[in-house]
Amino acid sequence: MKTETHKKVLFLCTGNSARSIIAEYLLRAKGRGRFEAYSAGARPTGQVNPLALWVLQRHYLIDASNARSKSWDEFRDVKFDFVITVCDNARESCPIWPGQPIIAHWGSPDPAAAEGTLEEKQRVFMQVASQISRRIDLFCALPEGKLQSLQVREIGEEFNLKSTAGAAH
Repeated sequence: MKTETHKKVLFLCTGNSARSIIAEYLLRAKGRGRFEAYSAGARPTGQVNPLALWVLQRHYLIDASNARSKSWDEFRDVKFDFVITVCDNARESCPIWPGQPIIAHWGSPDPAAAEGTLEEKQRVFMQVASQISRRIDLFCALPEGKLQSLQVREIGEEFNLKSTAGAAH
């Protein structure tokens, strides 16, 4: 009987306050122990956006109250199997990671940049979380032998929201 090892996945964003946190917690919940999920930022804000916590709790029944915004420097010596950027800034400034992980970009609009009423901001967070959730579903559906760079990268290209952040205006 073959033993599956947990694949380590790091989600990167600039501030590590919304998209990367949402991705981390969705993968923890949906990965069913198959993955170890982490998130970090190039320039962490130091706090998790309350609407990220809200969307995880309200729409996915995930308690992320222990989430924290942290720098990718915390993980510089960790060997990840996958490093996935979820914003363009993190993609451009992504450092070299030990162990040659598969690098993919699953860009999403920044929901924290949404303007408008609370309801409009919540709608943007729901749209972005839904996009990330669908990508996580596809990632988790890949059999062990298909967790290769091409398939993982294609997940980011398959489901792009063009300008969700602008939808709140």
